[in-house]
Amino acid sequence: MVGFLKQDRNFIFITNMKGTIKTIIAEKHFGFITPDGGVKDLFFHETGLVGIQFSELKSGDAVNFDEEQSEKGPRAINVTRA
Repeated sequence: MVGFLKQDRNFIFITNMKGTIKTIIAEKHFGFITPDGGVKDLFFHETGLVGIQFSELKSGDAVNFDEEQSEKGPRAINVTRA
């Protein structure tokens, strides 16, 4: 895992991560990303995308993202195409 750890209020962020889209759940507008390095898959929602439409993503796409530790657990935010 490559990234930088930041803490802001009650949330912890890991920035500048890389990974691959593993699964897309189109009807619910979310999916999962497998981070490089084999770390646990991360949830992402279409609202966490930057500069790309959810409908343009497919399994196997390389992405860059930040990880956020939210109240519901870790998730990918600021997701962009690599």
